[in-house]
Amino acid sequence: MKTRFRSGFCVFVVLACAILCLSISADAQSRRPKNVQVAVRAKWSGTPLLLEAGELLSKERKNLFWEFIEVWLLVEKEDVDSHSAKDCVKKISKYGSSLLSEPLASLFEFSLTLRSASPRLVLYRQLAEESLSSYPLADDTDSTDANEGEISEMTTAKKSDPFLVGMNPKSPGGKCCWADTGGALLFDVAELQQWLQSLTKLSGDTFQQPELYDFDHVYFGSSIAGPVVILYGALGTECFREFHVNLVNAAKEGKVKYVVRPVLTSGCEAEVGQCGAVGIRDSLNLGGYGVELALKNMEYKAMDDSAIKKGLTLEDPRTEDLSQEVRGFIFSKILERKPELTSEIMAFRDYLLSSTISDTLDVWELKDLGHQTAQRIVHASDPLQSMQEINQNFPSVVSSLSRMKLNDSIKDEIVANQRMIPAGKSLMALNRALINIEEIDLYMLIDLVHQELSLADQFSKLKIPRDTITSLLSTLTPPESDMFRVDFRSDYVHYLNNLEEDAMYRRWRTNINEILMPVFPGQLRYIRKNLYHAVYILDPATICGLESLDMIKSFYENSFPVRFGVILYSTKFIKKIEMSGGELLSSAFEDDSQIGDKSTLIIRLFIYIKENHGTQTAFEFLSNINRLRMESDEQSDDALEMHHIEGAFVDTLLSKVKSPPQDILLKLEKEQTFKELSQESSMFVFKLGLAKLQCSLLMNGLVFDSTEEALVNAMNDELSRIQEQVYFGHINSNTDILDKFLSEGGVSRYNPQIIGDGKVKPRFVSLASSVLDGESLLNDVNYLHSPGTVDDLKPVTHLLAVDVTSKKGMKLLHEGIHYLIQGSKVGRVGVLFTASENSDLISLLFVKTFEITASSFSHKKKVLDFLDQLCSFYELNYIPQSSTRAESTQAFIDKVCELAETHELSSKAYKVSLPELSDEKLTTYLNKVPKFLCRLGIESGANAVITNGRVTYLTDQGTFMSHDLHLLETVEFKYRIKHIVDFIAEINWQEQDPDKITSEFVSDTIMFVSSSMAMRDRSSESARFEILNAEYSAVVINNENSSVHIDVVIDPLSPAGQKLSSLLRVLAKYVQPSMRIVLNPMSSLVDLPLKNYYRYVVPTMDDFSGIDYTVNGPKAFFANMPLSKTLTMNLDVPEPWLVEPVIAVHDLDNILLENLGDTKTLQAVFELEALVLTGHCSEKDHEPPRGLQLILGTKTTPHLVDTSVMANLGYWQMKVSPGVWYLQLAPGRSSELYVLNEDGNGSQSKSLSKRITINDLRGKVVHLEVIKKKGKEHEKLLVSADDDNHSQGKARGQGSWNSNLLKWASGFIGGGEQTEKQKNTLVGKGGRHGKTINIFSIASGHLYERFLKIMILSVLKNTHRPVKFWFIKNYLSPQFKDVIPHMAQEYGFEYELITYKWPTWLHKQKEKQRIIWAYKILFLDVIFPLSLEKVIFVDADQVVRADMGELYDMDIKGRPYAYTPFCDNNKDMDGYRFWRQGFWKEHLRGKSYHISALYVVDLVKFRETAAGDNLRVFYETLSKDPNSLSNLDQDLPNYAQHTVPIFSLPQEWLWCESWCGNATKFKAKTIDLCNNPMTKEPKLKGARRIVSEWTDLDSEARHITAKILGDDEADNPEPVPSPNQLSTSTSPSQSESSVEEDPESKAEL
Repeated sequence: MKTRFRSGFCVFVVLACAILCLSISADAQSRRPKNVQVAVRAKWSGTPLLLEAGELLSKERKNLFWEFIEVWLLVEKEDVDSHSAKDCVKKISKYGSSLLSEPLASLFEFSLTLRSASPRLVLYRQLAEESLSSYPLADDTDSTDANEGEISEMTTAKKSDPFLVGMNPKSPGGKCCWADTGGALLFDVAELQQWLQSLTKLSGDTFQQPELYDFDHVYFGSSIAGPVVILYGALGTECFREFHVNLVNAAKEGKVKYVVRPVLTSGCEAEVGQCGAVGIRDSLNLGGYGVELALKNMEYKAMDDSAIKKGLTLEDPRTEDLSQEVRGFIFSKILERKPELTSEIMAFRDYLLSSTISDTLDVWELKDLGHQTAQRIVHASDPLQSMQEINQNFPSVVSSLSRMKLNDSIKDEIVANQRMIPAGKSLMALNRALINIEEIDLYMLIDLVHQELSLADQFSKLKIPRDTITSLLSTLTPPESDMFRVDFRSDYVHYLNNLEEDAMYRRWRTNINEILMPVFPGQLRYIRKNLYHAVYILDPATICGLESLDMIKSFYENSFPVRFGVILYSTKFIKKIEMSGGELLSSAFEDDSQIGDKSTLIIRLFIYIKENHGTQTAFEFLSNINRLRMESDEQSDDALEMHHIEGAFVDTLLSKVKSPPQDILLKLEKEQTFKELSQESSMFVFKLGLAKLQCSLLMNGLVFDSTEEALVNAMNDELSRIQEQVYFGHINSNTDILDKFLSEGGVSRYNPQIIGDGKVKPRFVSLASSVLDGESLLNDVNYLHSPGTVDDLKPVTHLLAVDVTSKKGMKLLHEGIHYLIQGSKVGRVGVLFTASENSDLISLLFVKTFEITASSFSHKKKVLDFLDQLCSFYELNYIPQSSTRAESTQAFIDKVCELAETHELSSKAYKVSLPELSDEKLTTYLNKVPKFLCRLGIESGANAVITNGRVTYLTDQGTFMSHDLHLLETVEFKYRIKHIVDFIAEINWQEQDPDKITSEFVSDTIMFVSSSMAMRDRSSESARFEILNAEYSAVVINNENSSVHIDVVIDPLSPAGQKLSSLLRVLAKYVQPSMRIVLNPMSSLVDLPLKNYYRYVVPTMDDFSGIDYTVNGPKAFFANMPLSKTLTMNLDVPEPWLVEPVIAVHDLDNILLENLGDTKTLQAVFELEALVLTGHCSEKDHEPPRGLQLILGTKTTPHLVDTSVMANLGYWQMKVSPGVWYLQLAPGRSSELYVLNEDGNGSQSKSLSKRITINDLRGKVVHLEVIKKKGKEHEKLLVSADDDNHSQGKARGQGSWNSNLLKWASGFIGGGEQTEKQKNTLVGKGGRHGKTINIFSIASGHLYERFLKIMILSVLKNTHRPVKFWFIKNYLSPQFKDVIPHMAQEYGFEYELITYKWPTWLHKQKEKQRIIWAYKILFLDVIFPLSLEKVIFVDADQVVRADMGELYDMDIKGRPYAYTPFCDNNKDMDGYRFWRQGFWKEHLRGKSYHISALYVVDLVKFRETAAGDNLRVFYETLSKDPNSLSNLDQDLPNYAQHTVPIFSLPQEWLWCESWCGNATKFKAKTIDLCNNPMTKEPKLKGARRIVSEWTDLDSEARHITAKILGDDEADNPEPVPSPNQLSTSTSPSQSESSVEEDPESKAEL
């Protein structure tokens, strides 16, 4: 029966096809469905897939790179089966996957097709180019004529592209491999062998080592200290094999440190075999982006009427996917059954597709559309595919969706869920961690999933059960606080006041709820409660300390609502403590500790006065010291002298004591009274770790600078935290706020390396991966424990990397032992010994003694005391090394045995083992440790602490103490380890031998797991997805074997839903996670939610040819698009990408497919022009340094691009490409005032630049901190021209630093695409002379580009000075970019293309037209080079009739910009002048409302006054309301003019018919083709009618365009526009409200 039904159904379909074909056959030929195909290619040339595979594997584990090389060298000759690119990819994938476990292998194959490792190979090309250029070689000059062509081509490329993106180096003599030794380049294996043999004769210091980076592939058997050899070459070439074999042998022998940088140089493609060259011959087409074709409203018919040229056929467009359902039919199955009727069946399919497009529905049809969509998805056999088909082809399926009968249970569940989550809200979580849907892209998602799978793989190899792995991966790390409060509570704090007890505050209110009452900005709240404890840590003998004390006194006398206190210390005394190793040894300070130490004397005198005369008098004494210092005119350097202290003491006590104060002073000085108290106070500051900051403020324990600004900022920050606690009832009037805060989150010590302010991120290494790589070192470590806790579980493991031959290393070992002696219940210590090259037997004996002790006696009570004394003995007698050491081996052994007996340890083990010690055995161990550390990325010879994977280096600037180990233990246990312990402790270890399950085994597991988890980069935020019902309206896909779980709440009919549906399908295919997708559509729609077609481009294996070795790459393909609808194309690319169209014959803004003629597929190719490097720049305890200038480049060319820092979040951005770059402060004011503060500890010894590595397609966000140089703290970065000391009569810029500074700035973010002309002395046609006039414009679509050319011609015909045009390149067509250089040459003007990527933090516009408007106004301060001082914006559709030099030179009275007010003499338009009524009338308060078609910007003033920052703040506030800023580029400056003032230009500077009327037309200096909201006349028709010279200018522009592009129409007359293109769409009488406005209609109203 079923078969009969099927065959009957087929007959029906065929009959339908036949009948339909008869009726539409004639029309079908002319209206055949059309397709659209889009590709995005990288700017760099293709990279070999074989080398990409190695990079992908090394990302998993560094060893896999080398294993893959060995595997490929064995199998590379098996090319016989590989007859195509697809075969090669499968082969590469097969051997790469063989090194990975299953879920990772599948992801590896996908990443290979995604080409995500290509940027790494581009980076290696840059380094290879640098390697070759650093050694000028003799045969460079022997290049043939053919090469000269290439060189000149490369030179041209250098000029146009400062980054030389993806240039493939050509090695001299056609050699494909070379070894770089730092001193020479070796191109032959014979040369290499000769060099290796000569190594024994050379000393290590005779050559410069090449620089290595974190991403370098260092051979795992290499010598750590040996000379570095970098092999540049490609796997697959014969020379690579030969070099590799020789260098591996040399590395294994310990001769060299062997590094490979994979590069397939130009000309060597034939040397690597067919599979080795796959990917290099073709341009690199990228995936991982979206393309939309939006249905465009054509109310104003803004389309070019020029004849459309025939399309270029780039390649055969892909075939259509016939397996997709069309109106219930699956045509692939029908065609299988009736292949003889193919043409009829396809015609029927085309008819169905073209007849379903809808961009409007009646209101009753829209009501349940969201619920109907959810029902269709949930009931589909493949719900993810169904969701993708619906939301990506929505205009074609909406009519069938709206006719679907709705199931009430689905609707009820969605409505119930929407009581807990807003309708239309989309959320996504990976293993419970939320992912930002706005920012997610394919590359980021694959990285996040790879991270989870990699961890799961590591944990399963550690034999952790699967359910525990799932729980671990779903655990959220507690968000790490960047607010660590230092617990300073002690008797050493001297408080000046107490708000709760002092009489001076008795009139203040006591109710703490007053803090919640609103006050005016900046107004203080006077509450009689110690809310703010401002305790200053200072040395009273320093200028900084004395100035801070004066500030405290001033605040106190003005009744500032803060409790002030001080902790005093002596810098000299603390230096002595540091020299003694952090101990307060009385003998060390008995004699000379007080001589000449003013600080200690002041502290002692202060304590005396406080105890005898009260706190107020004591603080008065400190103030008097500073007063006398300031009044003294003996010293020019303001230094404090002893007589100032003595004088202040006498002055303070003179009226308060009977006996002479001088006698008391002498007695105090002589008797050393309060000496111990002053020493203890300094010791307390030392233990707190705050002495290094010199002067600091603790605001309720939070650490700040001691400045007035820092105090106010600290109060404001603390206020919001206290208000929150009061609001929730956690603080009431009886709470001691200081006790509460410090008890909950206080730490005993401040160390910026451990508890920085969040800007300096801790460094982590994975200890698990090193063990899984076969590294046994960690399994051999014997741990030490606090007494009595040997058998306890120890979640925190401190591994101390100790150089046994250095004083610093021994100091670290001492502190580690003291940490255990002081007692730790959760921590243990393991020691990894290293030794310098000249270590001798005594060092080895010491290490062996330590090992014997740790392995045999760790449970003994006095073992720590024994080791402590052993370290002291060794350090005292054998560091630094002396010549007597060799003779004292036996003496050392005897001493060890003696100490062992004293501490109740058996000396037998030492007597037996130590004399037998073989140098060779222990040296092998000592060499093993540096290799292990090197593989973790820890520098050789460094003394460091590794706490569960967190690396803390010992710096020269601070003393690392046992307290720091306690601090590390506290911080790490609380934030990273505690939640892991709970899971590991509960594991039932079924697969393990029960005897092995000791506390040490579990502690090891916790160490491995926590170190790996710390490497994970993900959000700490989550959402409770489980509370949402998922019975009827959700898609649930279970996979118990997967370690990845995806939770999604999604509105399928939203832009986010369009992208997510594709991403979820990728995950389902390659990762097979368990998923729970809750559908959350908008409940009651009033308009179509989606008015576009969408494709997300995902690569597949089909992108690789199965016939030859071509790689086609992924493309977006839109089949059967509507013919008569105007579409506009937009790209949805990852946030860091800057793309531009490079091939597009048709107008991508106005795609009308019925005009394609015989061409079946419209094709467009975009290029990834650059990646965006973004960042935030901060200055500690200050606002971001607005206007700070940064430059980026290479070591040899440091200034390739530049930018300045915004006040908004300290944001900045620059264009980059894959490579190694150096970021630094620009010469001039920025580098005079500031230095980079990379380590976050505020020291002045700074590196000049910050290295930035770009090696993927995800860009980078860089956090920069700068500090002002000493002595420049109070200088301003931006000095207003009004503040200049120079006379006002000087011309702008002369004598002021602003203009002089700006001379260095050359190319900004959009620089590079510039004609080669001189700037100010340009002489073109007509002999232009004088200062260049800069004009800026923006255009999108062929029509507006046509207008733009006319505008350019009108400017040039009326302006006599040189002109430079600046165009925003984001939306320019390839044709325009081809034409403009020739046009510039022909007419003698300059031009530059600029761009700026929309910042992620700024509210983004959705419509293309509104984004274009935003670019006109939002980024004026940062989009132009810093050297540009003034620019005029001229709308593309404007015709200029005056000399623009007149406008350029106009005095705009110190305003940042000048606009023309709207005309008011065309009375017919009064009803449309909205600014004369309602909101605008009130807001403007008599000021004019200006038109945005023409304006002048004084960029110097604009930057000085932070106009750009202010405009962005207004924009951010207003733009979130969809009803505000309807004319964005115009409303924003008019709204902001009370803050950012506008100079009003004379009315004649802008005339437009709609608003001005014909009476004033004869005065017009520019004519703008404003849209007329009354008549809605098309632009072209209006242009020809209004502007008499427009037709001639248009003919000229079209003639020059045709001539440049070589078109036939150069001599043809202008085509006559068709009647329907010129007709008006609506009658004037039609009401405004009844017509949906096109965005163009609002451009200038």
